[in-house]
Amino acid sequence: MVPKVVNSDTAAAQTRENIAYIRQMLGELRQVAKNEGADVLCYLIEMAFMEAGDVQAGRRSLSIRHGQ
Repeated sequence: MVPKVVNSDTAAAQTRENIAYIRQMLGELRQVAKNEGADVLCYLIEMAFMEAGDVQAGRRSLSIRHGQ
């Protein structure tokens, strides 16, 4: 079996796509929580949404262990 070689540019692009997808889903979940009046849940989802935005903008790294 031949090991799969992953280009770092390809991996970085996939990571960006994944974060964008997560942020989009969080936005949708935030709206559902808001419509249901789940204030604490809405707050927590909003914090995750903001975190994903910071990662997208490069203001925050994914995690201290990402890439290890």
